[in-house]
Amino acid sequence: MNPYSSLCDDFGFHLSLNTKLPLPTSRETILHFFEALQKIFPSLTDFECRDSGEFVLEENRERGSYRWVMLEQRRLCSGYANPPDLKTADDFHLQVLEIAPFHLDITRLDCEALDLLFTFDFVFSGNHDEVVVEALGLNSPLEGLVQLPGIRVINYEPSLMLALDESCRLQCRLGIETRTNAFQVRTGQFPELPISVFFTIRQYWTRSGFKTFAEAYQQQRGILQELVDNHIIPGVIRPLAQTIAAKQ
Repeated sequence: MNPYSSLCDDFGFHLSLNTKLPLPTSRETILHFFEALQKIFPSLTDFECRDSGEFVLEENRERGSYRWVMLEQRRLCSGYANPPDLKTADDFHLQVLEIAPFHLDITRLDCEALDLLFTFDFVFSGNHDEVVVEALGLNSPLEGLVQLPGIRVINYEPSLMLALDESCRLQCRLGIETRTNAFQVRTGQFPELPISVFFTIRQYWTRSGFKTFAEAYQQQRGILQELVDNHIIPGVIRPLAQTIAAKQ
């Protein structure tokens, strides 16, 4: 069971392997890589080459819970939207990490950084930025500023990055993305759009000491869930969910 599915409207678990050199773009290499993935995950059926140059193979999005893999110029990404449980998502990401080096010639020398990311989306029709301020507060001398008569918040997207080791090569980042603009605030017409919370663990690869990508994944995965469960859920996710619920 996914422990986060009841806390938000949509939950995503993503992986990004960032490379120093451009990834292969030849027709044969790309197709062989995606065909190898498709043999393991036959439901990955929708292939697309986008105008911006990315190659994407994904499942049917209409199912609500779906997986995808994307190749950018210098980044390999995989994602699982609304996974049934975290182990299923782990198995998928680890399989991508196992296959990719053989088909795309990715080595430890070529790796820039490995990212693991949890995303939490809250669909809300209203001023997203006011909701974030109300839920999380400014907690600073500036808090009185937003309480002035006639004030309307039109942008508040707090972001925080922390180094988790002395070398600053293991980092975490918390980001909140709102989708309200000044026109919507002025007219009072708010479409149903998601407020997104992102929490990332990034390991820069140089001098990391890891022998395999899977080894790094497992270490980052434990840190990611520990920080999310102990800090992000009680400090960000639940306050946002409660504030939104009170306004609906």
